[in-house]
Amino acid sequence: MESNKTTVTDFILLGFLVSPKMHLVLFGIFFLLYTFTLLGNGVILALIHLDSRLHTPMYFFLTQLAIVDISYASNTVPQMLANLLDPVKPITFAGCIMQTYLFLMFALIECILLVMMSYDRYVAICHPLRYTLIMSWRMCGSLTITSWVCGSLLALVHVLLLLRLPFCGPREINHFFCEILSVLKLACADIWLNKLVIFVACVFILVVPLCLVLISYSHILGAILRIQSGEGRKKAFSTCSSHLCVVGLFFGSAIITYMTPNTKNSEEQQKILFLFYSFFNPTLNPLIYSLRNAEVKDALRRNPNLCFFFYYWCSLLK
Repeated sequence: MESNKTTVTDFILLGFLVSPKMHLVLFGIFFLLYTFTLLGNGVILALIHLDSRLHTPMYFFLTQLAIVDISYASNTVPQMLANLLDPVKPITFAGCIMQTYLFLMFALIECILLVMMSYDRYVAICHPLRYTLIMSWRMCGSLTITSWVCGSLLALVHVLLLLRLPFCGPREINHFFCEILSVLKLACADIWLNKLVIFVACVFILVVPLCLVLISYSHILGAILRIQSGEGRKKAFSTCSSHLCVVGLFFGSAIITYMTPNTKNSEEQQKILFLFYSFFNPTLNPLIYSLRNAEVKDALRRNPNLCFFFYYWCSLLK
């Protein structure tokens, strides 16, 4: 039996099981959303770089989030667009594993970044007099490096466990990119260890960070309610509510995907949920942070070229 096994050298991404005409419609929609993702996050990066008033820890973390969002989309969307035009075009084994690694890495980095951003808001609102001392640039740099290093190493653990498995066919992945659970289904060996590591990682990378974020915002909510100035309360609530929107979209879709029981239609449902990571989250993040943040609006007014570009982009989304 072992001698009859052949090693898989490439995979076919089945993508969305729809008609060829629908492939063209989806290509147009996803291409526009990908363009909006690049432009929206690009505007945020340019705005923060150009406006010295936004050179603060909060916007430093927002810069990192924008970089991760662009990387998210660029890792999965171009391959998906190519497959919509040519469904039978394979992806190499090495390319598939690299796509899995990058997706996991950016997902883990974003989890850690969202916790850091909640801690930043906690210090800014609950301990404003000590904010500059606690959230120094050295601290921000250390936290950012930690998020990238931890994300890279944890993703590497998953990929190394994946590479130890034999793949001898079939080669069809029922997804629009090489998502780790979909790839594991094609392995010709027991995958209990991989699933166990994924579940444990979800507890520590999804549940624990989400609890930390909720704890931070429970303290923040109490501090906001104690603010006597109506304008100050409105500003603090606007900034924090935008962050909570991002947290809800990201952690909610991730927990549903990796920590809920499988159903008969789970594969098709997962494809829709993963669109949040590839399109909706990266596209909506700059929109949420900008439209609900007075400082970003003021910065856009001080940079008329970016202001025109940004509002044109918003009008297209509407």
